Amino acid sequence: MTDNALHAYLLGRLDFDALLPLQRRVAYDITGEPGSGAVLVCEHPPGITVGREGSRAHVRPEPEELTARGWPVRWVARGGGVLLHLPGQVACYPVLPLAELNLTPAAYVAELQALVIDVLAACALHGEADPNAPGVRVNGRRIAHVGAAVRGGVTAFGLVLNVDPDLEPFRAVHCDGDPQPMTSVQRESPSRVRIAGVRTQLVEAVAARFGFARVSLFHTHPGLAPRPEAHARATGTR
Repeated sequence: MTDNALHAYLLGRLDFDALLPLQRRVAYDITGEPGSGAVLVCEHPPGITVGREGSRAHVRPEPEELTARGWPVRWVARGGGVLLHLPGQVACYPVLPLAELNLTPAAYVAELQALVIDVLAACALHGEADPNAPGVRVNGRRIAHVGAAVRGGVTAFGLVLNVDPDLEPFRAVHCDGDPQPMTSVQRESPSRVRIAGVRTQLVEAVAARFGFARVSLFHTHPGLAPRPEAHARATGTR
């Protein structure tokens, strides 16, 4: 697509309410810089998001149990259905101008599935695009959720890959309407999987899939409040 770098933001743990304005800020930035693109890589605190194809019926716990578990439920303007967010996942949200990629929204979703399959292949796993709902399966079970949005011609949200979360809680949520619990890279892999390595593979796959020659890595964004530990280091307080 371009010789410009893909700006990759490795943000660690990011509250979902902080993600929404950040995506808008990054989208605004890239629309002012032709040929540019970005990707946000993070994990979210425990909680449930419900996309356009989701239903409250796919969330089995009653409100009292959700409160006890500490699982807030958010309805979000993205494709896909219900997703349970847990530590041990990697969320990968490309922010890209679709017109410059010459992709329709449907073709873009197919590219997201394909890049997950590429990353799984690097982990010695055979992934398959789910024919019924955007996402990827390994050995018959969903391992990745794909739920994207396009606003003003720029992509938002993207995909969430289960690397090594606790799988037991998935019995309480029919992710993307599937009553079978999700699986993970670690559960399916014959060897130990490092989350940091999967993050790197996802960034590289986004760059390769969408034609970026270089990747510039950042560990924060000016649109985010400083993390407490980062502020402590900067001020000399602990």
